[in-house]
Amino acid sequence: MATSDFNKPSRIAVLGAGSWGSALAIHLAKQGHEVALWGRNEQVMRAMIEEGSNARYLPDIAFPSQLTPVVTLDEALLGADEVLIAVPSHAFYDTLKLVAAKKPGCMRYVWASKGFEVGTARLLHQCVEEILGAQASYAVISGPTFAKEVALGLPTAATLASNDAAYANELAALFHGEAFRVYTSDDVAGVELGGAVKNVFAIAAGISDGLGFGANARAALITRSLAEMMRLGVALHGQRETFMGLTGVGDLLMTCTDNQSRNRRLGIALGEGKTIEQALLEIDQVVEGIQSAKETQTLALRLGIDMPIVAQVYAVLHEQRSAREAVKYLLEREQKPELI
Repeated sequence: MATSDFNKPSRIAVLGAGSWGSALAIHLAKQGHEVALWGRNEQVMRAMIEEGSNARYLPDIAFPSQLTPVVTLDEALLGADEVLIAVPSHAFYDTLKLVAAKKPGCMRYVWASKGFEVGTARLLHQCVEEILGAQASYAVISGPTFAKEVALGLPTAATLASNDAAYANELAALFHGEAFRVYTSDDVAGVELGGAVKNVFAIAAGISDGLGFGANARAALITRSLAEMMRLGVALHGQRETFMGLTGVGDLLMTCTDNQSRNRRLGIALGEGKTIEQALLEIDQVVEGIQSAKETQTLALRLGIDMPIVAQVYAVLHEQRSAREAVKYLLEREQKPELI
């Protein structure tokens, strides 16, 4: 795979045609890059080709002329300078393995997926190192970024973390635009962790609001969620400062307080007394926090990290505990000093 000249337009394969992958594809095409957008569902991709948009997830936002939806993965990868993976986290490992087999010489990947590997609770860069080896250059882009706002060109800031400083700078230049500011970082684990666990806390915030507990409870919940995020992140070798930035407190605040968040909407529905099945039917998209709650709880127990909010969200989602019982447990915990 040739190294891209980021002073010139690149050809980029965006793998994952959901709302986030499509939004990033639109953004990159607006920066002058040739973008091929691929998703696993052939029928859906053919509809995008015909309609010139992602009518399901980003209605009324037309694809730029430099964005081409494609039906096959081979079409997407043909001549690609960069591969951006934006599939749900549960599909990340299989997607990367498939791409690596088709492009054996490619040793540079960037992803926008948020979450853990299902069943192992590994961060996604650990999957990359297993498949490609530790010598690969890789990067993750994350932050407080709702897909629709990115697709519309509204002001956005994100963090791009990489194990290769030169690669990080090249990618930052590729993504950077008039309304899209990119900061670089070397804390891959910290950036990934923030993007994964904030969905769990957004469900908690939604439950609180669904129960009608008000702004005081929401503020307390977000603050203590940040403390839990930092404890786990540092234990996983993330940098403490990362969690005070865009991919930590920034993404946490956005996801916990805005109803564009699917995870928050799930929590609201549960707080209002709906079942998980009823809520998911209404949302009609992947809600990453359901699986992330399981993986985060696994990590907390494995590492001996105190994460009471995560434990109660896990119990509501996977152990049939009621929302009110979970809140009662949190309120009745023993008094202690405020620890970050």
